[in-house]
Amino acid sequence: MSQLVLISHGTFSEHLKQSTEMIMGPQSNIHSVCLLPAEGPKEFQEKLESVLHNLDDFTIFCDLAGGTPCNVATQLLMTGWSFELYSGMNMPMIISYINGEMIGSKGDIVEESKAGISLINDRLAAMTDDEDEDE
Repeated sequence: MSQLVLISHGTFSEHLKQSTEMIMGPQSNIHSVCLLPAEGPKEFQEKLESVLHNLDDFTIFCDLAGGTPCNVATQLLMTGWSFELYSGMNMPMIISYINGEMIGSKGDIVEESKAGISLINDRLAAMTDDEDEDE
């Protein structure tokens, strides 16, 4: 089974994993690596590499393109590591990844994540407009 590594500023990745597990159940193939306030890029890279060295096949989701966690992972790619790196980590991405693992098919993680973003106010307004047309 492929492994998923969540990386983030602060403990966001740990808590996102915990929140996802509330919906999808325990996920032993998901790991989190957190950049803590007292740490710099070097300390974060050491932590990340210590997790990655134990994994064969993995994907990394990071919180923010251009942030230290993403930049450290990008440097690994540039020095010969082989993995997929996605930024903009959110719960729909993780659920899409888990579902893909369960059915043995890697869906379009980016598009499925985008589909989870909406302004609920607009949805409510559209529902009200549809009800008005039915009258």
